This record gives sequence, structure tokens and C-alpha cells, in this order.
Amino acid sequence: MNDFTSTRDRILEASRKLFNEKGYATTTLSEIAASIGIAQGNLTYHFSTKSELALEIEKQVRARVRSHRAIFQSGNVTDDYVELLLSSMNDTWENRFLLRDHAQFSSRSNPLRRDRDMEADLKILHELLCKMKKEGMFRRDLQIDLNSLSRSLWIVSRYWMDHLRELEALEKVTWTDQKRGLQQHFTVLMPCLTATARRELESAVLRAASKEALEAQSHLYE
Repeated sequence: MNDFTSTRDRILEASRKLFNEKGYATTTLSEIAASIGIAQGNLTYHFSTKSELALEIEKQVRARVRSHRAIFQSGNVTDDYVELLLSSMNDTWENRFLLRDHAQFSSRSNPLRRDRDMEADLKILHELLCKMKKEGMFRRDLQIDLNSLSRSLWIVSRYWMDHLRELEALEKVTWTDQKRGLQQHFTVLMPCLTATARRELESAVLRAASKEALEAQSHLYE
């Protein structure tokens, strides 16, 4: 990696961290530069304005999410379901300023217009629920509107990170916090499922927890 790319990436990472912690409005370019030990002029050589920084972070996040969505291969429906929830929660937390402060830096004439990436995530969630229904995982004694259910579940998970920040003042998410978020999600979903389906979903959560633990352990030796 050349010096230009290295410095640019360091600026973006420092900006993301400070925007998350302090908020976009109260973070200054000089503060971002100081946090990585460069002059403000060096920073503005790469990004002339603070909004340029925020929009570049947003661009990278959307590109990464779209890339992951494009290569997503359906497998076991319960594993797919848990993976979707966890990846969405991680992306939201690691870039939480994008949702919280978006109106402050957006260049759109109408910053409140529909978000196509969020719509795509909701569509995937709905498709997984449809697959679960096709596999007989929903109780037959209930009349379930999958459109309403998918939207309710999406809302619960979408705002879980806001809950951690606003009501618990949490600065760093852990697996325990993710699991609590899943529990909130499942409080809505589980009563709709058969006993067998509930056990399958609980097993998928345990598999995800084991995978997370193995990945965390491997990072210790990098």
C-alpha cells in the first residue's frame, strides 16, 4: 500500500471513529488530523471538507454491503437468518453516525427520500421468512402476515443499536450485546414458529456464537 492510500485510509478510519463517538457536528477537521498525528493541511489535501469525509465513508459502507449482498448464497435458512441479523447489526454499530447524523452532511436535496439499500435488506429478510414458511416452520394455527412481520422484525433490529447508545450509553458492542439484540428480535418472531423451528433457530445462534469465538481467538495470533 502506498503512502497516499495509507494516509487516506487512516483519515477515514479516524473520522469514522470520532463521528461515531462525538457526533458529526462537534468533530473538527483539526481534531481528526491530530488524532492520527498529521497536519490539517495534509488532511485537506485528501479531503477538502468534513462532509466529503462523511460521504466517502458512506460510499464505502454501501459498496461493502452491496458486495456482500451480491455474493450471498442461500444455505440453511436458520443460519442465513442469523447471519443476516448479525451482519446488519455490526454494520449499523460500526458506522452509527451515518444514520444518526445523516441530515447534517448529506448532499441530497431531499435527505429523507427512500433508502434503496435498506429496502434491499428488508427484502432479504422477507424472503427468508417466506422460505421458513415454505419449510413449515411457522405455526399453522396462526394467521401470519409475512409483510407485516418482516417489517416489524426489521424495525426491532434496525433500532437496537440506537437503544444501546441512547438508553444504555454503550460505546463498544460485544457478542453479549448482539445476543441481547437477537433476543429482542426473537421475542417477536419465536411465538410465530413451531417448537421444532424454535430449536433450529436457537441452534443457529449457538453456531454463530461458536464461529464468533473462533474468529476472535484467531485474531490473537495475527
